Amino acid sequence: MNEPTNNIRRHSSQVVDGPGKAASRAMLRAVGFNDDDFTKPQVGIASTWSMVTPCNSHIGELAEFACAGADAAGGKGVIFNTITISDGIANGTEGMKYSLVSREVIADSIETVAGCEGFDGLVAIGGCDKNMPGCVMGLARLNRPSVFVYGGTIMPGKGHTDIVSVFEAMGAHSRGDIDLIELKNIEETAIPGPGSCGGMYTANTMASAIEALGMSLPGSSAQNAISQEKRDDCKAAGEAVLELLAQDIKPSDIMTREAFENAITVVIALGGSTNAVLHLIGMARTIGVELTLADFTEIGKRVPVLADLRPSGHYMMSELVAIGGIQPLMKILLDAGLLNGGCLTVTGKTLAENLADVEPYPIDQQIIAPLGNPLKAESHLRILFGNLAPEGAVAKITGKEGTRFSGSARVFGSEEEAQARINDGTVVAGDVVVIRYEGPKGGPGMREMLTPTSAIMGRGLGNDVALITDGRFSGGSHGFVVGHVSPEAFDGGPLALVVDGDAITIDAEADTIDVDISDEEMMRRRAAWQQPEPRYRKGVLAKYARLVSSASTGAVTD
Repeated sequence: MNEPTNNIRRHSSQVVDGPGKAASRAMLRAVGFNDDDFTKPQVGIASTWSMVTPCNSHIGELAEFACAGADAAGGKGVIFNTITISDGIANGTEGMKYSLVSREVIADSIETVAGCEGFDGLVAIGGCDKNMPGCVMGLARLNRPSVFVYGGTIMPGKGHTDIVSVFEAMGAHSRGDIDLIELKNIEETAIPGPGSCGGMYTANTMASAIEALGMSLPGSSAQNAISQEKRDDCKAAGEAVLELLAQDIKPSDIMTREAFENAITVVIALGGSTNAVLHLIGMARTIGVELTLADFTEIGKRVPVLADLRPSGHYMMSELVAIGGIQPLMKILLDAGLLNGGCLTVTGKTLAENLADVEPYPIDQQIIAPLGNPLKAESHLRILFGNLAPEGAVAKITGKEGTRFSGSARVFGSEEEAQARINDGTVVAGDVVVIRYEGPKGGPGMREMLTPTSAIMGRGLGNDVALITDGRFSGGSHGFVVGHVSPEAFDGGPLALVVDGDAITIDAEADTIDVDISDEEMMRRRAAWQQPEPRYRKGVLAKYARLVSSASTGAVTD
């Protein structure tokens, strides 16, 4: 921890102090500043409010609470907005190509506004998959005292449903198992109000990871979106930034190598999303910490899956909230020596100090299994290598779908093409569906494959069909699925060379993914392969494709 300093206005003072800054002060008076405010540290409140998605539709109010907290603690809060997109709405469309791109845009925009306006500290409030890591990456770039706040989880829909229930109902309808009336009933009731998708999908996964990382206040990741607890969390975050300013505690003091190990540990114990691999590597790269795919394998050997949460399990995040959230789980992991307790957090205390007085879960709860009887003894996040993925791929294997799959390749050059052939029955038991040219550059944007994976589940093929892709998966995807295959097909990765009928074997115990063809045949195919033309030549997608790194290194644009 750094020594306390009185220089808590090191950035805003450059903007508002002295006769030469009269014009700056004149502008700020018009948005509500008075003479006293110019002597206070300025706290930027980065809000991701939007009508675009229920995940963020309530965050405008939460930003007001964070601002009030900063003001009450002696700062001057200034609210500004950044963007968000909705994966749930865009999935299965061309628009989904903008999803991962938005993470970079969000980080860029937070850095741009705070860097320009001279905020001394920041609160960022996120509520959907990409805006959470995007917010943290923006805070990391600026490296000013900061707190991240999660917007909170949605409540369950009628009949214990959520957004994934709708996607899977679409697959069931295409199979003929439910009619349009039943599909519409699920559509109308599965999303009852504001908040992020209700299972341990990417939003709740990343919220939990960021709290374990130390960048959120204790409990922030496990609160309902519409609750007094979430309002109080926002107010406390605004107050906490002033204390961080007083002690000069910055993200670089918190986001250490050991803290990222804590985040990975908690993600594994919760059975979290494959997207955590991509985002945590990207966040670590932004703050200057070396984190690789191998770290997920190494940590996964000693950390079990304990949480019976959707999509592979039964319960929703709101039900975990009701029994105490993730803090008791973290205490279990700490006491077992699986967490680094000495890591500094945004409370100004260590993780161990934060957890010291946490009460255990109720004795009769069924959501979190005991360490001695885990749902899975090792990580569900499997990092696979082989002649199909020389730089690695990421699988989410809970064990319910088995740990080994061999089948015949059925190859598609886009998500849409694969989706059509799943729906019309072309894809059958024993197939390994290959969806390529959907990587960071090839898509561009590395779309999530929630629609095809949900269609596979909805058609009753979840145990009989595997799917591999250089794209990504939603946290809501489940089944025998492998993503992030690197190098991607657009760069000439081996996935580009697979043809229909090739025998593919995925082994989640040996952590391998291979196609059964000789090196000589692979070389022959490579010599005949030609890189496709870029799908976009101008605009943000073209820019992203030119700048983005491999999925194996976080798909960042630096």
